[in-house]
This record gives sequence, C-alpha cells and structure tokens, in this order.
Amino acid sequence: MPDTLTEPLLTSLAHGGGCGCKLAPNVLADILSEMPLAIGNPDLIVDAATSDDAAVYRVNETTALVATTDFFTPIVDDPHTFGRIAATNALSDVFAMGAKPIFCLAIVGMPIGKISNATIRAILAGGQSVAETAGAPIAGGHSIDAAEPIYGLVALGLVHPDRMLLNSGARAGDVLILGKPLGVGIYSAALKRGIIEDSDYAEMIASTTRLNTPGTDLAGIGGVHAATDVTGFGLLGHLSEMCRGAGVSGVIDGGLVPVFGGARRLAEAGVKTGASGRNWDSVKSAVTLERQLSDADLDILCDPQTSGGLLVSCAPDAVDQVLDVFAKHGHAGAAVIGRMEAGTASIRVV
Repeated sequence: MPDTLTEPLLTSLAHGGGCGCKLAPNVLADILSEMPLAIGNPDLIVDAATSDDAAVYRVNETTALVATTDFFTPIVDDPHTFGRIAATNALSDVFAMGAKPIFCLAIVGMPIGKISNATIRAILAGGQSVAETAGAPIAGGHSIDAAEPIYGLVALGLVHPDRMLLNSGARAGDVLILGKPLGVGIYSAALKRGIIEDSDYAEMIASTTRLNTPGTDLAGIGGVHAATDVTGFGLLGHLSEMCRGAGVSGVIDGGLVPVFGGARRLAEAGVKTGASGRNWDSVKSAVTLERQLSDADLDILCDPQTSGGLLVSCAPDAVDQVLDVFAKHGHAGAAVIGRMEAGTASIRVV
C-alpha cells in the first residue's frame, strides 16, 4: 500500500478517544461479577480485588514484578503525538504502583487500507520515544488489522514488595493530593468538534505526554500510603476505588481541585464527553454533594482523563515532601484537594 494514501483524520476513525473509551465502572463490574479474581498463588500479591493499577508478582524478598496493559483509540489526529500519549498513559500504571519501568510490549491494531504505513510508523515511533525516555524500551509486541486505530503498551516494572503504593494503603487522616489538573476529556471533546483553541490544545498535549515519574520517588517516602492514576473513570471514580480498597471515606474540597482554565470555560459552555455521564451514574450512589455544584462542576469531577495525574494519599506531615517531589518532576499543577476519613467507602464533596 503506498504511503501517499489520502487519509481521514485519526479521530474520525474512532467512536471515542483515549481513556474515554473505557467500559463504564458499573458495566465492567457486572461483566466481571462471576469471575474469580485470582488462582490463589501466594506470590501473586496484587490482583484485581482492590482495583489497583497493575498486578504484582513477588519474585523474591526484595523484588516484585509489576505488570499492566493499557491501549485506546486516537485522542488526537497527529500520529506521533497519539503514540506519545498512549505510551505515557500505559506507563502511568507502573509509576502509580511506585515501581520503576523496565521494558514494554506494543499493542497495535490498525485499519490497513484506511491509513498509510507512514502514519502507523509515526504512531509507533511516538510510543517508542516515550518508552525510551522512561527507561523502558519496547522489546516487541503484537499487531492486528482492526476496524479502528488502537495503540498501547504492556508495561512492566520492578518495585520492592514493602514499598508498593496500593489503593488499600490509604488511611483515615491522610491528605489527598492530585498531580495534574482535570479537563483532558473536555479538551478532547472540543478537539473532535473542531472548537479547541491552540493554547488549550498545547496545554492538553503537555499534560498527557508528561510521565508520572513522581510515583517511583513517592514510594520511598514513609508517609505516602497509597496512590492511583486518574484516568477514564474520572476523579470521583478512581477515588471511589481507593476508598473501597482501603475501607475509608474520601472528602474532596471542590474549591481546591485544579482544572485547566480552558477546560472549565468549555465545560461551562456545555462541552463534555459521553463518558462523564456514565462515570457519574457509576458512582453517584456513594457520593454526597455537600456544596452546590453546577452541571459543569460535576462533569469536571467525572471527566475521563487520558494520561491523568497521580492521586496520592499521604500523612499530613508528608504533604510538603510530596509536593516537592511533584515539582521536581515538572508537575507544577499538583495540589491538595481533600482528605481521607474513617467510615464506609464513600465520597463527600464539600
């Protein structure tokens, strides 16, 4: 097939984009409701039971293997940028566990005949550039001819078994810190409608291609008890998983949550993804709204993030150190957004 093929925009080939393609949490829970979570192997020390970001297998007393996979359809039209975003997002799960990535495998599904080989090469090159920056080169993978463009990674990392950052580690009295502002899903919806401003697009790309490298360093701080990355289920969805895993209650101060300025403006104009409503339907029974929220406010809290920030639960006396780590890694938008309290697994927005 010649590389001179006249091609459609990548986003036009996908029914959704980025982590907004994820199955809604309640749908996924129903599908998996009758499936066993693990086979009882004592060395498989983290499985799907606590909705953590990756599985973990104990190799020996000082080393555990962290394994995860993530892939999706295009969130942008530039193929190299799509590859970079997808790889950054996949590696985020390794960082969220406090691990150091070691290598990756590529997952590739492309509509052969609709996009050129040059476009596919650019997607793969974008992913490769990010993986090599993270110190986790792509060692192989698998490809198929698919109806929609799909790209992502299997990402593997190593961590000390005593330093893993798990959802179940959050404690009552902890402070919640979010590593990146919200609004990527709103930006992606505006992009698909052709109404995103250049400055907002640049802001989206800068955030979605910024690796969550703080996670590895955070694992070495004794006061850091838990972490996850905020992606397709939105802030409320991923905090809900952390609350369930740890058996505690989360409190979000709606006035403290960082949001991209352009995304807030777009949300107030009614721009949102279909996934935000599905995310709200999945968590609303466990959420109490103690402050007046506009429709835009609620959409932002449920906005599906592609390559979103880390959500960290840490002791109050570790907050300054955690924020310093984020700043050191270039995450200037990190902010305290709430706390954990004793109680049933639920969320209050105050």
